[in-house]
Amino acid sequence: MKPTLTELLQIKHPIIMAPMFLVSNTAMVIEGMKAGVAGCIPALNYRTLEELKAAIKELKEAKPEGGSFGFNLIVNKSNIKYKDQLRVLCEEKVDFIITSLGSPEETIKEAHKSGVKVFCDVTDLSFAKKVESLKADALIAVNNQAGGHRGNIGPEDLIKLLDEHTSLPVISAGGVGCKADVDKMLNAGAVGVSIGSLFIPSEEAKVSQEYKQACVDYGAKDIVMTEKISGTPCTVINTPYVQKIGTRLNWLERFLNTNKRLKKWAKLIRFMIGNNAVTKAATEATYKTVWVAGPTIEYSKTILPVQKIIDTLVK
Repeated sequence: MKPTLTELLQIKHPIIMAPMFLVSNTAMVIEGMKAGVAGCIPALNYRTLEELKAAIKELKEAKPEGGSFGFNLIVNKSNIKYKDQLRVLCEEKVDFIITSLGSPEETIKEAHKSGVKVFCDVTDLSFAKKVESLKADALIAVNNQAGGHRGNIGPEDLIKLLDEHTSLPVISAGGVGCKADVDKMLNAGAVGVSIGSLFIPSEEAKVSQEYKQACVDYGAKDIVMTEKISGTPCTVINTPYVQKIGTRLNWLERFLNTNKRLKKWAKLIRFMIGNNAVTKAATEATYKTVWVAGPTIEYSKTILPVQKIIDTLVK
């Protein structure tokens, strides 16, 4: 029998508050832990290792009995902070790490030395089998309803595919906006769910009111894919500014992305440009709005405290 998410992380409800760049913070995770779910923050939300260590200290001090928190690591070469961030997370013995956008081999090896669990983002069976061979603790099945960098397979189909053909527990990511959705994913074979966009319009999120309100005012039909942030397709709200600049890389960027010698640097430059645009949109009112979100903002009807959002998922 595969362990459930509640068993893996010793939490009350089989839910991870998904890591969201610039959105996730310690206040959100602390409230999530109090409500019986796990929380995860992108390590890249912290500019320095000292800030990352301070966040871990705050979470440890506020962690209730049965609480669990982790951090997300971008493990490809575009993240020049990766190795130092991994070292800190292992030294501080966080509860779990979620890996994204690259090979998790080194992360799994180093984390397991410190007793830290590793869950890996996957979008298909091929990568899931590789992760399984590296002895990850669970799969984050990123489906075609997820926000940010999403997959191409529907939620239930992906869960069943990975559950039937790997020995690892499957945590479904994408397409969950209410308790009925949670139950549907669990009935399909998932041991838990990872939920992100629903928590953007939370009181504890420290993004701009305009970003939060956009998640309330826009819906699933307003979500589009863009290559303009990291070079990898990513879901955003289709604001007038997004419509103006388009969602495809220009011809020079596409050429550089196919050149083996220049590909790494092209992706790094695109990531830096996109990151700057997303940061400005998330933290200040501007006509240049690039708001990352997934289609489950359809369920966001008003700005609520984290604990009340969790209530809608478990009651």
